[in-house]
Amino acid sequence: MISGAVATWKALPVAQRRMIAALLVAIGLANVAQPFPDFAPLQHGPTLLLTFATPWLLRCWPLSTGSVGCIWLFLLLHTFGARWIYSYVPYDDWARMLSGHDISSLLGLQRNAYDRLVHFAFGALLTAPVAEIARRKGGLCHGWSLAFAFAAIGLGSALYEIFEWLLTVIAAGETADYYNGQQGDVWDPQKDMAAAQIGSALALIALLRRRGGDPIGETPSPEGPAQ
Repeated sequence: MISGAVATWKALPVAQRRMIAALLVAIGLANVAQPFPDFAPLQHGPTLLLTFATPWLLRCWPLSTGSVGCIWLFLLLHTFGARWIYSYVPYDDWARMLSGHDISSLLGLQRNAYDRLVHFAFGALLTAPVAEIARRKGGLCHGWSLAFAFAAIGLGSALYEIFEWLLTVIAAGETADYYNGQQGDVWDPQKDMAAAQIGSALALIALLRRRGGDPIGETPSPEGPAQ
């Protein structure tokens, strides 16, 4: 079993192994002097399990290093925000220290918006990896793979918001809000899903332009091995 795990690890491109190792370091650093220790396992536990499972996942669903990099960047953004359970990322304090002004006042924000940034990144960064999987495993052409990825981002966002809602129902009052980051906004789930879809739409436009605007429905071209 150990030899198989080592072989699976060594089979990955060096760049992908470095990203996995860097993410593990980031998770560790995010838990040094953890300001919300009671919520850290819920915030970081799934990311840690996913990181350990990544070599096996990439063996089953190989991805280019560019797509793995997109997923890596998204998980780094999540890990950073999870340290402060999203609602308390102190970006205003840092901005005041550096410039004397805070971001919330400049942008007219009424709440901590870091979670909205990560929802946007969910769509912007994960559209390409999902589309690549659809091409490699589903045999879809470039255009249809992007359409599938755009729909999958919407479905994923909706399922996550339903999960947060269930957590709110099950968990006791104030504790639930610490996790779901609603911050008193009754339209928070809809805004989060919209942010993800806007990010996905921008990624879709960029990827279509990169391929010269391949029309949806084009016959798929053969895909080479992951780089």
